[in-house]
Amino acid sequence: MTRTLAFPAAAPVEAVAYFSAELGFEVDPDDLARDLDAGRVEGYVVVETRAPEAFAQAHIPGAINLPYRDMTPESTAHLDRDLVYVCYCESINCNAATKGALKLAELGFQVKRLSGGITSWIAAGYPVDRTDHQAGEATQSAAGIRCAC
Repeated sequence: MTRTLAFPAAAPVEAVAYFSAELGFEVDPDDLARDLDAGRVEGYVVVETRAPEAFAQAHIPGAINLPYRDMTPESTAHLDRDLVYVCYCESINCNAATKGALKLAELGFQVKRLSGGITSWIAAGYPVDRTDHQAGEATQSAAGIRCAC
C-alpha cells in the first residue's frame, strides 16, 4: 500500500466538518490582500504579534502591533470585542501568531491566524509598510525577516 493511502481518507461529511472548521481558524494571504486592496476592512483587524522591531522592519499595511508577550486584559482593554483579530507573525516557523491568537481568545476575542505569516505575504508580492530605516525602499524581500518574537 502507498504511504499516501496508509490511512484511509475521511468520509466526505467528516471532511466537510474538518475543513470548514480549519477555515474558521485561518485566512490565507491572498484573501486578506484582496480584501485590503478592495478596501474591505470592516469586521476585522490585522495584528502583528511579534516585537516592535519586527513590526518596524516590515508589516502588513493597516496592521497594529500587539506582541503576544504583552497581551493582558489591560493592554487589550481598548480593543473592540465585536471585531475579529487576524494574527500573524514571521512564518510557519514561528508560533507568535498562534500564541497571540490563543491569548486573545483566552481574553474573549474572536481570532483567526494568517497562514504563512509576513514571509508568505512578501513572497506573494503583497505590499508592506516599514517604519524603520528601510522606509521608502522600492524592493520587497523576505530576506532578513526574522521571528523576533
